[in-house]
Amino acid sequence: MTDAATRAQALLHDHRDAIDRLDAILVYTLAERFKQTQAVGRLKAEHNLPPSDPAREAMQMARLEQLSIAADLDPVLAKKFLTFIISEVIRHHEKLQK
Repeated sequence: MTDAATRAQALLHDHRDAIDRLDAILVYTLAERFKQTQAVGRLKAEHNLPPSDPAREAMQMARLEQLSIAADLDPVLAKKFLTFIISEVIRHHEKLQK
């Protein structure tokens, strides 16, 4: 292996280590987010509130779009991600209301 290939392998390893750390941060952050949304779902169920809040969801989408632009992340990707999360949260909230 050439010196350049060896350096490239080392850089690749470093990038992958960083990605692994970021994946762990994402998983733990997502878990914490769902703990909070579960608490919201229980509160909604206790007080007979609807499982979804379209006005809040629209606000969150707009907020996420601005955050993604500031973070130099594709807003379409960010919206797809939040749409998935919101659909899962609503599904959990609906289960709690049964």
